[in-house]
Amino acid sequence: MTYSQSHPVQLHPQFKTKSGQPLSMGTGTGTKWKKDQDKSDINEELVEQLLLSLKLGYRHIDTAEVYNTHKEVGEALKRTDIPREDLWITTKYNGGWGQHKGSESPEKSIELALKDLGVEYIDLFLIHSPFFSTDVSNGYTLEDVWKVLIEAKKQGKVREIGISNAAKVHLERLYKVSPSPEFYPVVNQIEFHAFLQNQSTDIVKYSQEQGILVEAFSPLAPLARVKDGALGGLLKELSSKYSKTDAQLLLRYVLQKGVLPITTSSKESRIKESLDLFDFELTAEEVQEIDKIGKENPYRAFFHEQFKDL
Repeated sequence: MTYSQSHPVQLHPQFKTKSGQPLSMGTGTGTKWKKDQDKSDINEELVEQLLLSLKLGYRHIDTAEVYNTHKEVGEALKRTDIPREDLWITTKYNGGWGQHKGSESPEKSIELALKDLGVEYIDLFLIHSPFFSTDVSNGYTLEDVWKVLIEAKKQGKVREIGISNAAKVHLERLYKVSPSPEFYPVVNQIEFHAFLQNQSTDIVKYSQEQGILVEAFSPLAPLARVKDGALGGLLKELSSKYSKTDAQLLLRYVLQKGVLPITTSSKESRIKESLDLFDFELTAEEVQEIDKIGKENPYRAFFHEQFKDL
């Protein structure tokens, strides 16, 4: 299916696959698909979902060590006829935060990811969160991990490096140990949606001013709260005006904020809908109204404690 591109969105900075295709929205393999670290069986349902997403137009797959879905992504890459250089693969190192200890080192995490994904390079490698300390990460600090990512980029194992769930203070720590701007973080993947327009204080504006692409996980979190009436009325009006679903309207909103969504679905109709976002454009007034309602109804799905003072 070919979708109209009468209203494209320019993201900054702009990234391209190895073949020169622009970076597009990502299909995620976390949340719904995440499985326990001791489970090694391949989830065939996820493999089929990834193949369907690729068939329908997705070229960006987002995974992570902590999701334990590398092998599923690798299997999908084996079965698809889409050239590797046309795809953008993102994964993340956990750093030992939380209950999922992950690899014993960031070097091992990168090597294992390359092996399980069955690829020679990873397009984007992220530190999954900055909330770890040496006592839970085999002695590694945030700065130590960043230095490993820099070396991996120098060696061509990863093309771009960044972080997820970073506040301003974390980004500044990475700048200090980067030898040159070439090795600054280029992506900050955060929880972002109408009800959480800044995961931490002014992080979207700061990241964008620093030339960091902001990616959004959980961009459709507000759908769980539409039933409470906060955005329901406005979305109903906009749906009638544009002939779009609530999900399409919220994803378009995210794009127009200069943020790249990472979303997922196992239903073909919803996958198609998520790609069909470029034949309409919300007005500035409509974006502002979503902003206003969202700020009046704050909601955070993840990292409640960690961002209390950030």
